[in-house]
Amino acid sequence: MISITPYNLIRHELIGLNVKIVRDSNSCNLNLSGTVVDETRNTLTIMQDSVQKMISKNNALFQFSLPTQDVQVKGLSLLGRPEDRVKKTIKRRW
Repeated sequence: MISITPYNLIRHELIGLNVKIVRDSNSCNLNLSGTVVDETRNTLTIMQDSVQKMISKNNALFQFSLPTQDVQVKGLSLLGRPEDRVKKTIKRRW
């Protein structure tokens, strides 16, 4: 099994990861943190203190906590069905 790294996070399963909302168009979601419990094409559902919050991926910046470090990911790069993200190619420009 391949371990999760900052380089393969976008193509990895997000359910079960700890996440924090760093930036969002909805100011009520700022600094919301918890565990990802569900994912759809356009949303992440986060469990915080036994309350589920549904966050739109479109305008958010997420910070995922990995075992080695924290990684910030734009929600636009997470758009799409979770099962199709595995097939998506990532364009790197550096």
